[in-house]
Amino acid sequence: MGSFKQDIQETFLGLSESISQQWDDFTQFLRETWPILILLLCILIGIWWYADPPPPRHVLLATGSPGGSYEALGKKYAEFFKEKGITLELVQTKGAQENIDRLADRNDPLQAAFVQAGVDYAKESKGIQSLGAVDYDPIWFFYRGSEIKDANLEAVDGGLKYFLGRKISIGVEGSGTHTQAIKILQAAGYEKGARFIGLPGHDAVKALQSGEIDGAFIVDAYEAPNVQALLNDPAMHLVTFKRSAAFAKLIPYLHILEVPQGSFNLARNTPPKDMKLLATTTNLLIDDRMHPAIQFLFLEAARNINGKESFFSKRGEFPSFKDSALIESPVAVHYEKNNYPLLAAYFPFWMAELISRLVFILLPFCVLGYPILQALPSFRAKRMQNKINRLYGALKSLEQELLNGFDDEQRDEYLRRLDLLEYQALKITISMRLSSDYYGLRTSIDYVRKCLNRGVHPYKVGDDLDPNLSTHSPSPDLLGNLKDA
Repeated sequence: MGSFKQDIQETFLGLSESISQQWDDFTQFLRETWPILILLLCILIGIWWYADPPPPRHVLLATGSPGGSYEALGKKYAEFFKEKGITLELVQTKGAQENIDRLADRNDPLQAAFVQAGVDYAKESKGIQSLGAVDYDPIWFFYRGSEIKDANLEAVDGGLKYFLGRKISIGVEGSGTHTQAIKILQAAGYEKGARFIGLPGHDAVKALQSGEIDGAFIVDAYEAPNVQALLNDPAMHLVTFKRSAAFAKLIPYLHILEVPQGSFNLARNTPPKDMKLLATTTNLLIDDRMHPAIQFLFLEAARNINGKESFFSKRGEFPSFKDSALIESPVAVHYEKNNYPLLAAYFPFWMAELISRLVFILLPFCVLGYPILQALPSFRAKRMQNKINRLYGALKSLEQELLNGFDDEQRDEYLRRLDLLEYQALKITISMRLSSDYYGLRTSIDYVRKCLNRGVHPYKVGDDLDPNLSTHSPSPDLLGNLKDA
């Protein structure tokens, strides 16, 4: 028994030899099968590219008119996308209708937009899906002048006395503000008797503060500059919707927001008493062709930005499918049930997406590629065996020629042909499993060479044999020593 040191040395020597042999077999495998491997790789890349293309690096998001909360929210989303290596370009529009029209246009590069719930023409547009609601949009009605008693707004006659002859801004036609204002006014019976004008949010604020108009509907977030400007103006009053439950019943997508006394401004005690606001929600709409990875990124942005606790929403309340009348994106439904893909928690966005797409390729690879790769070793063995068999065939053909028409003057030519066969055999690269066949071929070539080097004709028997060589037994049939091709 050898020493422990010798045993270790022999073990490592055996491992190194095994690894070297495996590496040689692998490199030989690559040299012989590279055309098949390249073809297989091209097929898989084609499947990968066309069945699951990479996500775009540039995305367009419509935010609506300037100065509103959607613009501020869009900037937060753009920062989030930038951290993930994606450029999110914000596009200003005139409002909800333009956003939806552009999303429905299959030639428009716009891929996402903020749109308020309850915009009816969104239901009629094809090619649009919803990623769900991401925030509340309170419906504010500010007015100037003497404070209106709640009873006057509850009674149709009293309400008409206030609105009759007044100039009220209800937002630009086609905007979400205009849609919500018209629905509320129609439900309350106030749609006639007032002078309604359409002004964008920032223009309505200026007109109301300067006295050019008497009231304005604004549908925007609590943090929006337009809303804050009017809440902090002592000359402005805010209508409370005492019949909010009735409005929410008649207009199902509306939500009721509770505002405690003094919560807007405790020092000024604004509002002076508990009040209720009606609110719609901000829906994130997308072109239904948007890449799933970008949809997941929008949902993750909504969770990080809109999922935090705010003045009206609770932590984790958004994103959600609260009141979307549109088709819900399957990606958003998956996200709501399973959250963001696990890989995104441990890898950068681009790497997580790359890994996900590579995993997607494993299925066709297993179906198509694995059987091919499994067949390649036997394919290699057959190729090597065929090379050996071809040389056996050439050797057999040469021996038949010697048997049927031996010419002693061409002995050198016969030897040269044998040398060429041996050289061709030496150039064959084989695996260990075919070593016996390989060396059997070389032994057969050497045997024929020895027969020729005897100086006699070893292929003639019987009467053709030289009498002087009668003491010699006939040469055995060499064909029995050669493998059949």
